[in-house]
Amino acid sequence: MFAKISRTIDAFSTRQGEITSMLIFPLLGVVLYEVIMRYGFNTPTTWGFEATAFLYGMHYMFGISYTDVRKGHVQVDIFTSLAPKKVRAAISVLTTLIFFMPVMLGMTIWSTTFALTSIQGLERNSTSWAPPIYPFKVVMALCFFFLLMQGISNLIKELQILFNTNEQVES
Repeated sequence: MFAKISRTIDAFSTRQGEITSMLIFPLLGVVLYEVIMRYGFNTPTTWGFEATAFLYGMHYMFGISYTDVRKGHVQVDIFTSLAPKKVRAAISVLTTLIFFMPVMLGMTIWSTTFALTSIQGLERNSTSWAPPIYPFKVVMALCFFFLLMQGISNLIKELQILFNTNEQVES
């Protein structure tokens, strides 16, 4: 049962990462438009820089759980790389429970609180363009939740290695 939960979370993280990676195309479009307008016609936009920052921010945030499922985050494993698989799993379980889970749970709760407050006030950025920023705060909260879920999937896999269950999830 837990292996199925882990596989489902992994599949979701992978799929949402593949889909949202396409945010690079509107980002590229905005950057190209801004460069052409600024340097070709000497008429920079008031919105280009902010739109670029928002699109890149969303691209980055959606990528954190995808990067985690693909094991792409930086790890300091100079001490654990030579340890047996069960020792590595035990260390991973401990660090996940002590560091990762409390931090990600806090980030998910706090970013959700900030997003809800932003939605209630229909918050806008304090610039001349003044775009609404509450959708981006919602995306941030959602992406912290996605990373929390991916951490649960990783924890399930490490516990299965540690306890050598028959129902293993591929790492």
